[in-house]
Amino acid sequence: MKIATYNVRHFSTGKLDEVDYPAFTEAIKSLDADIIGINESYGPGSRFGEKAQVQEIAEALGWNWFFAPAVEVPGWGIYGNSFLTRFPLLSAQCIAIPDPIRLPQYKHYETRCVLLAEALTEAGPLTIAVTHFGLNPDEQQIALQTVQSLIRPDRFILMGDLNVTPEDPILVPIRERLYDTAEKLQERKLSFPSDQPDRKIDYVFVSHDIHVADADIPAVTVSDHRPYIVSMTLT
Repeated sequence: MKIATYNVRHFSTGKLDEVDYPAFTEAIKSLDADIIGINESYGPGSRFGEKAQVQEIAEALGWNWFFAPAVEVPGWGIYGNSFLTRFPLLSAQCIAIPDPIRLPQYKHYETRCVLLAEALTEAGPLTIAVTHFGLNPDEQQIALQTVQSLIRPDRFILMGDLNVTPEDPILVPIRERLYDTAEKLQERKLSFPSDQPDRKIDYVFVSHDIHVADADIPAVTVSDHRPYIVSMTLT
């Protein structure tokens, strides 16, 4: 199967107050993935409509979906992580990442969450955690603690925009427990910004019982991030 993580910047291809669902539907189709974790999307009742944004894509694809609310953005709506899959969903929930005490040296704080889902694949159940770390070190430490509490030893995937580059020490505890699929990238590939990427901040980690065949960050430039795709097999 193929899995992917994709920061879609609330399905905007340009101006932040305009969305292009057909363009993102085609981009997601092109990934040929079975499971996609999505960062930066709005839920139902936002300025973009009564439906959750991911629902618009899911209905076009005929897939299952879930939206995990993290924070309400004044004037825009409820914002968070989303999940798309062609597999049946056994369960899905939103787990809040606690906010740190705000420090004056850091400018942008944002409440975050983890979307924790279980999908029924042809090889059996698979647990997927989709998250989006904050920009500040104190936010990232709390996010790490939350994620660490959710990691399972088998049939587990952690994916998302972690807002750190591969050499950041915050990733060490994750790599101690999960396999970093970036080891399967055929060359040094970067994910942000999509038009001229200069850093890799998007990740897919899997439990060690999952066989990873290859990984790729294709040059898809619909969002400001490029998607990250992994081909894998459940043992």
